[in-house]
Amino acid sequence: MLTSYAAPALTAGTAGVLTGQRDLAVAACTSIAGTSAVAAFLVGTWLRHGGRPRRWTLTTPRGVLTAVLVITAAAAAALPGWFAAQWLPAHTPLPAAPWLERLRVDLPVSAALATTIVTLRWRGTTTAPSA
Repeated sequence: MLTSYAAPALTAGTAGVLTGQRDLAVAACTSIAGTSAVAAFLVGTWLRHGGRPRRWTLTTPRGVLTAVLVITAAAAAALPGWFAAQWLPAHTPLPAAPWLERLRVDLPVSAALATTIVTLRWRGTTTAPSA
């Protein structure tokens, strides 16, 4: 889980610093890396299911399994991004801010990338049960 936080924080943070985008450097350590770590933890835990993989996750083709989980994780991460950017400024004293708008992109993209990596790595280390 540390790697799933550190890798996006370092890469996006470095890009933000080198290009002079302070908001990207800050988002790298908060919404981007945080979402990546949470998604990697949740998807990895779900795939392992307490140490016992589900049969269908082992028999479904690797690309199909990855696509299904990526779409699910990105959609689940997009909901809080939309909520934060749209609903919060309209219904709370929190003012609309550029960092809230970034969440619409940062959260689903981070979740999609983390889910892709975790799923492909997990699937590469597991084998389908013999029939």
